[in-house]
Amino acid sequence: MNEIIDILSSAGLWAAVLRIATPLIFGTLGALLCERAGVLNLGIEGIMTFGAMIGWLAVFNGADLWTGILIAAISGGVFGLLHALFTVTLGLSQHVSGLGVTLFASSFSYYIFRLLVPVAGTPPTIEAFQPIDVPGLSSLPFFGPAFFTQTPPTYLAIVLAFILAYIIFKTPMGLAIRMTGENPHAAEAQGINPIVIRYGCVIFGSALMAIGGAFLTLSAFNSFFPTMVQGRGWICIALVVFASWRPSHALLGALLFAFFDGFQFRLQTVLSGVVPYQVFLMIPYILSITALAVMARRARVPQALMQPFRRGER
Repeated sequence: MNEIIDILSSAGLWAAVLRIATPLIFGTLGALLCERAGVLNLGIEGIMTFGAMIGWLAVFNGADLWTGILIAAISGGVFGLLHALFTVTLGLSQHVSGLGVTLFASSFSYYIFRLLVPVAGTPPTIEAFQPIDVPGLSSLPFFGPAFFTQTPPTYLAIVLAFILAYIIFKTPMGLAIRMTGENPHAAEAQGINPIVIRYGCVIFGSALMAIGGAFLTLSAFNSFFPTMVQGRGWICIALVVFASWRPSHALLGALLFAFFDGFQFRLQTVLSGVVPYQVFLMIPYILSITALAVMARRARVPQALMQPFRRGER
């Protein structure tokens, strides 16, 4: 019990929670924005993988870190455009299109990486984002090293969650997005173009997903390897439901999963040899599924989610 208390009171644990949560925040916000407009984007896993690769590759070839983030975002937007073309314009299955984007983006990432990066025993590295101290806050006991010595993308993710929450629930643009996700024909009757709204949300949401992937190679690590996303995209899909399609709840959900993940990793060092390590690896997912099952019963799904919009049809 004392060891568990020591883990929970460690500033390192809570600093790790923010780092682990950052790609989940970006990915969940991106998926949430797509679904608020009525489009399910299952391409997130592949988009995050491609964003991780292309952002790292840009920096590896001489670009600065923020340019790498921008290039990753643009690449994500391109995949979002492809997904929107299939689902919004052509009205094809959002499930099939999203899975197709994931398979294509993931495979294309591996192909480009092997084509442009020399094969070596040790993956080449770059100089990644370094933690920055927040003046007046990073020196605080416990809270400083725990929360205010993160890399810039982490702060960006947290701020973006609040900005997106404000836009969705406090602005006319957010109202248009929510109307499109609930009843696109009613939105059209009010002078809103649901096709434009859906295209914009899917493109921008996919750009956020790619930034989440780029965080892994430009901040959390300093190299790229094909399996580094490790299912984070699918976790983000679940977190959207957990969050009831609200950005502030999405932030909390990402932090909760990150806490489970960071805690189990440290718990292994305490109980190693007593409990098989595979049990610890299951803990974040078991607890997240439990939390999802509880929250999903109260979640209100956007009524037009996965429903194609065609003018003149009801």
